[in-house]
Amino acid sequence: MTPSVSRAALSPVPGPPDRGVGGGTTAPTAARGDRVRILLLASTTVLVGVVAVVSIMVGAYVVPVGDVLAVLAARIGLTDDTNNLHDAVVWDLRLTRVLLAGAVGAALACSGAAYQGTFRNPLVEPFILGVSAGAAFGAGVSVMVDVPLSMQVMAFVFGMVAVGLTYGLSRVRGERPTVTLILAGVVVGSFFSAIFSLFQYVGTDEQLRRLVFWIMGGFYRATWSDVAVVVPASVLGCLLLWRAGWRMNILSLGDDEARSLGVDPEPLRRWVIVLATALTALAVSVSGIIAWVGLLVPHAARLLVGPDHRFVIPLSATLGAVFVMVCDDIARTIHSGEVPITIITSILGAPYLVYLLRTRSTFLGAQS
Repeated sequence: MTPSVSRAALSPVPGPPDRGVGGGTTAPTAARGDRVRILLLASTTVLVGVVAVVSIMVGAYVVPVGDVLAVLAARIGLTDDTNNLHDAVVWDLRLTRVLLAGAVGAALACSGAAYQGTFRNPLVEPFILGVSAGAAFGAGVSVMVDVPLSMQVMAFVFGMVAVGLTYGLSRVRGERPTVTLILAGVVVGSFFSAIFSLFQYVGTDEQLRRLVFWIMGGFYRATWSDVAVVVPASVLGCLLLWRAGWRMNILSLGDDEARSLGVDPEPLRRWVIVLATALTALAVSVSGIIAWVGLLVPHAARLLVGPDHRFVIPLSATLGAVFVMVCDDIARTIHSGEVPITIITSILGAPYLVYLLRTRSTFLGAQS
């Protein structure tokens, strides 16, 4: 008979435990730790709203917070009077990109946390299986060839195709070892990247400009139609990954331990990879490739709440949303023109990774 196991028993509680008679963590300590994590998660959720309002305010034309709230109140039917200029700036220009930036940040961060937990490696990121290269290829096809589908749809479709090829090529004697899966992702990603480079080489000046701006990432193309698709899909995808958090805790123990606890690791790993890949492809299709978010934000979440994916996943979502919104604010205010957001995330992310390598190298080595 397959042994059963409770979720509480599979929820790692980091930090120095209070030892009971049997040497284990006492229930009051675990409950207290969960309360602290829930409070932290609630605080970062409030922070998302605060940063969103500030992001709507800042820019070449500063809109006071009272006017921002007045426009939002008028748009949802609470009041009737609003300033036309403020309405155009807040509703038509800034709110769309703020919502899209938050959704993309949450999607990439949750996907990164899911990938790291699934592969049991803290240096894994959402683009490891070739989704970014496949999405870039799809966007390149839409720019170079007259196709009936938009750039966003083509990027999403070929991002999923790339990961499908990776998953198919990684099968060895009926199994998919993690190393083989990652190597297959490198091969597929290199192939699609080579074709994208060919597009850049043969394209016209206008086509080259569109390709370069897309691959460097940004939200200057944000529209309400993008928001209507990406925001609900990102929320749903993050919720589904969060529901699978306690199963990821089992998966992080290793395949043999997972089987001994009654969980078949292969179907679970496949489901998590498909869902995380779909979230990543969706984010990349509307924003281009935004580096570092899926790698660094889950690290920050894990440092704050420990390895329990029931808390790492939602905290990664809130921190990812805040991080990308702040980076987008910097990208559109640091210069008279708009700076591609990947430049900002790389400038902020690279020193943080150096910090992790210098101060947490033993931890990273143990995790990998």
